[in-house]
Amino acid sequence: MVSGKKTRIWEKALLVLLGAASLVWFLARVLPKPSRAAYPCQRASAPLAGGFLVWLAGVAGARFLRHRALRCSTAGVRWAGAAAVVIAAFLLLWLPLAPTEEAAAQRGPAVPFRPSEGPNAPMGTGQGIHPGRVVWVHDPDATRWDGKTGNWWDDANTDPAAVARMMEAGLRNLTGAKTASQAWEMLFRHFNRTHGGGERGYRRGEKIAIKINCNQDRSPEWGKGARPLNGLPSPHAVYAVVSQLIEAGVPGQDILLFEAAQGRNIGSPIYNKIRANPKPDFQAVQFVVNNDYGLGGRVLAQPDKSNPIRFAGPSLTEAFLPQPVVEARYMINMALFRPHFMAGVTLCAKNHFGSVYFPAAGGWTPGSLHNYISRTSPLGSYNPLVELIGHRHLGGKTVLYLIDGLYPSEHNEGNVIRFASFGDGWAASLFFSQDPVAIDSVALDFLAAEPRATNVTGNPDNYLHEAALAAKPPSGVKYDPEGDGVPLQSLGVHEHWNNPKDKKYSRNLGKSEGIELIAVELSRKSATAGGSR
Repeated sequence: MVSGKKTRIWEKALLVLLGAASLVWFLARVLPKPSRAAYPCQRASAPLAGGFLVWLAGVAGARFLRHRALRCSTAGVRWAGAAAVVIAAFLLLWLPLAPTEEAAAQRGPAVPFRPSEGPNAPMGTGQGIHPGRVVWVHDPDATRWDGKTGNWWDDANTDPAAVARMMEAGLRNLTGAKTASQAWEMLFRHFNRTHGGGERGYRRGEKIAIKINCNQDRSPEWGKGARPLNGLPSPHAVYAVVSQLIEAGVPGQDILLFEAAQGRNIGSPIYNKIRANPKPDFQAVQFVVNNDYGLGGRVLAQPDKSNPIRFAGPSLTEAFLPQPVVEARYMINMALFRPHFMAGVTLCAKNHFGSVYFPAAGGWTPGSLHNYISRTSPLGSYNPLVELIGHRHLGGKTVLYLIDGLYPSEHNEGNVIRFASFGDGWAASLFFSQDPVAIDSVALDFLAAEPRATNVTGNPDNYLHEAALAAKPPSGVKYDPEGDGVPLQSLGVHEHWNNPKDKKYSRNLGKSEGIELIAVELSRKSATAGGSR
């Protein structure tokens, strides 16, 4: 009998602890970002947290009533218990079905993504030395992690030399240059020629801002906390960009890596990878973050309020950019290759959600931008991603778009996974372009062809239609991110390939317009490094 009572006491204590822990977890995650209430982990913890709150209310109510009348206290406890059951059941049933924007986007349509315009139907105007060119470099030898030993970003699991070769091959095939240094010279010359800077390359003292996607870098140490294997930028890919810029004659003090999103950092695997090179140029590279978690060596982002981004969305206020980004002459947009449970994909355009400061929303946060990027929105809808890649201090100063697809994650909140479409291996890929629309279009096609990328549904290409036809978009919106009365023109070319097997775009098929995809296969089995197919 006594044993049974002790068991019941422990069971009650365990339930109380579980309820309290659920409440603390729910509040810690949802208060900074209310839309997280739609996340699966929050939908699971909410009923327990809600039941715990009601139980507390019942206990408090019962004690209060006991002082007033014994009969009322008994009734109060009974009614509180019944209310707890009813509210917990309501939360359990309602939260998964709650008609919030993020919950609806996460569920998405049941059918896979299918382009509305069909294959090889280009729209917009190609950008770059070779208009509309996208280079895809693939090397399985670069990614050799077994999924268990160490971390994917360790040198033992990612081959630094292989990644460097991938970076050089991508730059050479994008420009037609013989070396990476010559490729950088061609990129800078093309940028200045087309942006009123004359026929010249890079000049010492001109700053280069590199936007990397560290959205999941939210703790002092990678591999710890709630997201041990989440998709993060490859330290080897970032190092390859920085080192090849330095080899091309750019001093380290002119190179800036940044991620300004609330609470985000550029973690030690990236920072230490660059600082490990003792040469002064590598010691002079700057890091601008929102939170350095006391690690040091980084600079906290400060907004420049003289160059706002103005959005056409009715609920969107003006936003600002980090001061060093505004002061930079050039930008490199280094995005990640992954699905997104709300937008369908998160590539070069959405990378700039980590670049904006909204005073009305509390600081370095994309704020209400999320309300306009859902993959469930119909084609022909306004999308603020167009204004981000069109603003003069973002897309307007970008010399290179680069997508890191070495170890892609399942989605924006998921762990890194092997892709079935890559032979059940790591994607082991890098993508290069001078065209922001073309590179995201190609990456979307790759992700849409991946059966494990289950979030790529609905209309994830809506923003690509709007950006390609920015002068006269399907939505009818006037995209004018500077607010100077001059609307954007076409930001690039969009189309979908003929099929996932052949991967042919219009220029691959001999047409004079559209995208050109150059596929470069690098591996020990390849006859020549850098050969394209």
